[in-house]
Amino acid sequence: MIFELDNVELYFKNKRILNGIYLKAETGEVTAILGRNGCGKSCLLNIAFGNLKPKYMLVRLDSKPLLKPLYSTGIAIYLPQYNFIPGDMTLSFVFKLYAIDWAIFIESFEAFSIYKNARFNALSGGERRIIETYIILKTKSQIVFLDEPFSHLSPLHIETVKQLIQEEKKEKAIIISDHMYQHIIEASDHIYLLNNGSTKKIENLTELEDYKYLSEGTL
Repeated sequence: MIFELDNVELYFKNKRILNGIYLKAETGEVTAILGRNGCGKSCLLNIAFGNLKPKYMLVRLDSKPLLKPLYSTGIAIYLPQYNFIPGDMTLSFVFKLYAIDWAIFIESFEAFSIYKNARFNALSGGERRIIETYIILKTKSQIVFLDEPFSHLSPLHIETVKQLIQEEKKEKAIIISDHMYQHIIEASDHIYLLNNGSTKKIENLTELEDYKYLSEGTL
């Protein structure tokens, strides 16, 4: 499947936030969105998913215009920056609710085996992020949006999540954004830089320095 987001214009109180946006993602690939804090990355993901309605936008699936919010199609899923799992739910109930195999999860995250009957709010911020990211990636879908999936994670867990992303992209189009650019670069097949409200596809990593997203010599 090919997902395209085009012609986005977003205004807040007559101030233009996004303009001249184009974004493409397809099955088998990870597409990344980089940009400075506050540049509109989360807004862009919410627009793509259908949570936020801009002044203008066009979404295409396999070159055909989509005339309803993407989330209503049932083919896409979104990991927001905030926790979406209620704190009083036990992990065993959450995994049952999303029809995800706990035993397979423990194979990758063995340390979580003691938490099967724990409530979600008993976990640390990083542990909660791992649970939610894993659930979003493993839930049946064709398009996955990940907003800050590496937030609060230990280096070891970041590597495990990156491996999981590579496994899941085989049957999904994954769109990811995170301020930890090193991991984004390593995990992605294509990169778009959100700069001054517009997207620029990065063909060479040195362009990230040219556009002043990274300091010269960082790469």
